[in-house]
Amino acid sequence: MPRPALPRRWAALFALIAALVGGFVGPVAAAGPTHAIANHALAMHGEPALPASFQALPYVKPDAPKGGRLVQGVVGTFDSLNPLIVRGTPAAGIRSYVVESLLARNLDEPFTLYGLLAQSMETDAERTFVAFTLDPRARFSDGRPVTPEDVVFSYRLLRDKGRPNHRTYYAKVKSVEVTGERTVRFDLKGSDDRELPLILGLMPVLPRHALDPETFDQTSLAPPLGSGPYVVAEVRPGDSLTLRRNPDYWGRDLPINRGLYNFDEIRFDYYRDANTHFEAFKRGLYDVRFETDPGRWKTGYDFPAVRDGRIVRESASDGLPEPVTGFVFNLRRRLFADVRVRQALIELFDFEWLNTSYYFGAYRRTGSFFQGSDLSALGRPASEAERRLLAPFADAVRPEVMDGTYAPPVSDGSGRDRDSLKRALDRLDAAGYQLDRGTLRTKRGEPLSFEILVATKDQERLALAYARMAQRAGVSASVRLVDSVQYERRLQTYDFDMILNTWTPSLSPGNEQAFYFGSKAADVPGTRNYMGARNPAVDAMIEAVLAARDREALVVAVRALDRALISGLYIIPLFHLPDIWLARWQTIGRPEKTSLYGPLPETWWRVAP
Repeated sequence: MPRPALPRRWAALFALIAALVGGFVGPVAAAGPTHAIANHALAMHGEPALPASFQALPYVKPDAPKGGRLVQGVVGTFDSLNPLIVRGTPAAGIRSYVVESLLARNLDEPFTLYGLLAQSMETDAERTFVAFTLDPRARFSDGRPVTPEDVVFSYRLLRDKGRPNHRTYYAKVKSVEVTGERTVRFDLKGSDDRELPLILGLMPVLPRHALDPETFDQTSLAPPLGSGPYVVAEVRPGDSLTLRRNPDYWGRDLPINRGLYNFDEIRFDYYRDANTHFEAFKRGLYDVRFETDPGRWKTGYDFPAVRDGRIVRESASDGLPEPVTGFVFNLRRRLFADVRVRQALIELFDFEWLNTSYYFGAYRRTGSFFQGSDLSALGRPASEAERRLLAPFADAVRPEVMDGTYAPPVSDGSGRDRDSLKRALDRLDAAGYQLDRGTLRTKRGEPLSFEILVATKDQERLALAYARMAQRAGVSASVRLVDSVQYERRLQTYDFDMILNTWTPSLSPGNEQAFYFGSKAADVPGTRNYMGARNPAVDAMIEAVLAARDREALVVAVRALDRALISGLYIIPLFHLPDIWLARWQTIGRPEKTSLYGPLPETWWRVAP
C-alpha cells in the first residue's frame, strides 16, 4: 500500500526534530548579488537543446496510455532499500522512481539538465556558485512540501554519510545557505570544477522530517519516503520489490515528465542465476529482456511465443561510447604490481578464438575506455593539445598509444597461437618467472597464481575459458563463484585478485572519472577504482576534463585521459556488442524514437489487449 501521510505534529515536536537534525541544516541568510539570470536548464557545454517552452522530451510518446504493470527481471538479490550508502546490496528502482533530484536529464543530450524539483537555477560564467529555486508545487509522497532546508539537509547528510562519490563531489562545496522561502545557494569558489553545479542538480533530495541522520548509513528494508512518481508498495526481501504509482504525485503534469512513468505498478523480480532468469522470461513471468549472450540470442529464442509473434525481438542502438568490460587486475596485490606480468596476461587472452568458438563472432574487441565516440584515442595520433597536457608525464603514455597505432593483441584464432605465447613467456621471464615442470615460478619457487572472482554462471564460463588460456603459459588462475551479496561485499572492500567488471562511459565525462580511476579513490571502500590505480597522469587528465569550458577542450582532455588509462594496462580488455538486443512481450509498447542513451523503461507503456 502507498505510504500514508504522516499526521501533523505539535509545534513543540517540530522544534525537537529541528534540534536533533540541526547539525545538517544551514542557517537562513540573505542572498547577495548573483550577477546571473534564472535559467530553465543548464548544459555542461554549449547551450540546452530544448527551449523553456518545450512540451515533452524528444524520445517519449507524450500521450502514451497509462495503466497496467511492468515486471522486470533482475539477476541477483537485495538486502537494502537505501541505494545512497555503501553498506548492503540495494534493490533496483528506488533512485529512478521514488527519490527525485533538483534537476533531470534530457537523455538526448550529452549532459544537460532541466528543472524538476527546482523550477529554475542560476550560475555565473565561472560557475563559482549555483542557486536553485524550488517549484512551489513540489511535495514528498506524504504531502509535506519539499523545502530548501530539505535540500541542505540532503547535501550535508550525503556529504558525511553517503556513497564515496557523493562524499567526494559534495566536499568541494565551500558553503551552502537557504536564501529565501524557496531558494538555496551553493558557494563553489575554489572548487575549479565546472561540472559541480550539474552534480548538485542531480543530488537526491531527501525529507529531513522522515530521516534519522544517526542511522542513515545502516542498511534498511523500511520503505523510503521520496517525492517521485512511485511509492514502495511491497517488499519481499531478496525476491521482489513492488512500486505503485502515487496518485497524488506532484510532478505528473511537468513537461519533463510527460510520456514517462506510464505504468500503475512496477515490479522487480529477482532470480539467482542467468538460466533461471531466461526461463522465467520464456514463461512470461517478466515483460522485457535486454539480451547480452550472443549464443542465446542466436539459438535460444526458438520457442512458441517468439514463433507466433507474442514476443518481439529488436536490435536498437545508442549514441554512447561502448561499455568497457575487462578482467580487472587488483594492483593492490603484489603480483600485479609488475606491469610486465599484466602485459603478459593480456597477451594470453585469445579474443579471436573465443569470439568464434563461444559467441558466434558477434562481439567486437574493446581497446579504448571511450570507444565508439569522438572521445576515444583509439586509432588517432595525439594532437598537439593532448601532447601539451601529457608533457609533464613523459613515461605515462606508451609510444604506440601516443601515435595512434595501438590495438589490443590479435591472435591467429586457432587457440594455440605460438607467437602470442612466446611474447607472453618472454615478458614473464623478464619479470623473473620461469617454467618449472609446466608451472611458472619465481626463483624462490612461488607459483604465478591468482583467483578470478565471479558472481554469475556466464562470468564463470568466461573466466574458466581465460584460465585455460593462461594455463598454456604455466599460469594458474582459479575461478571462484560466490553469491551476489558476498560478491558485492568483496568488491566494496577490494578483497579479490581479479574480477570481471563493466564501466559505462558517458558522452560528457566528469567527476565520475575520479570515482572510477582517481588515486584518492583507490583506498576508499565502495568506489569503482577496482584496479587500485594511483597514476599522477590519470589524476591530472581528470582535472583537465573537469576544467574544460567547451566541447573541443573536453575532447582533448578525455582523449589524453584515455591514452593514460590504456597505457596503464589496468585490465585485460574484452569485447562489446555492436547493437543493443531487446526482447519484449507484445503487451509492452515503446516509442519509435530511441534516446541517445538507448531504450528506456520509463518511456514504455502497457498495450491494450
